Parts: sequence; structure tokens; C-alpha cells
Amino acid sequence: MRPLQLRKLILAALKDAKARDIVVLDMRKIVVFTDYMIIVTGTSNRHVVAVADNVMDDLRDAGRRRSGVEGMESGDWVLIDFGDVVVHVMRAQTRDFYGLEKLWSEAKQIKP
Repeated sequence: MRPLQLRKLILAALKDAKARDIVVLDMRKIVVFTDYMIIVTGTSNRHVVAVADNVMDDLRDAGRRRSGVEGMESGDWVLIDFGDVVVHVMRAQTRDFYGLEKLWSEAKQIKP
């Protein structure tokens, strides 16, 4: 599956799960470990886990497995690594604290 197709499938799953404040960063000119980084907000720990589950379920159904996942037990920040796309699902407070958009400010933002 091409990175653009993967990104579109992930975005559809995120929107279906009611993820908020979706930001897509084009990382291709900045790092070698991924093409896109998607950062979203969940309304609670439960919602963060539900959003992450929905993404993993939809991608598994499409024949794509994740390379790794971290943070499902806490629900504060879940990172899902699909290789070409890395997804961060975070509670608002966690997202504000870590400021990934600022950390990767040189990345071009793409409309989700």
C-alpha cells in the first residue's frame, strides 16, 4: 500500500472515531523513518484508546498491520507506527504539553 493510500485510510478511520484537531505533517524532507505524521486529540483516555483501536481495526481489515503501538494501557498518548505513517492520538493536555507540532514545525502541514 502506498503512503498516500495509507494516509487516506488512517484519516478516514480517525474521522469515523470522532478524533479532534487532526494535523497531518509531511515528514519526507525532514526524517527517513516515516513519510507522514498524523497528530489528533481524543476527549478522554477512553476516547484516545477507542480512536487508536478504530484505526488499527480498519487498517487490519484493509490488510495493513502496524509495526508497533505504545501507550494503549494509559490512554494518555497512543503512538501507532505504520511505517510510512506514524499516528499520535493524545489527550488535549498531553498534546499541549509535548507540542509535537512545534517540535516538527519545519514540516509542511497538509490538509486532512
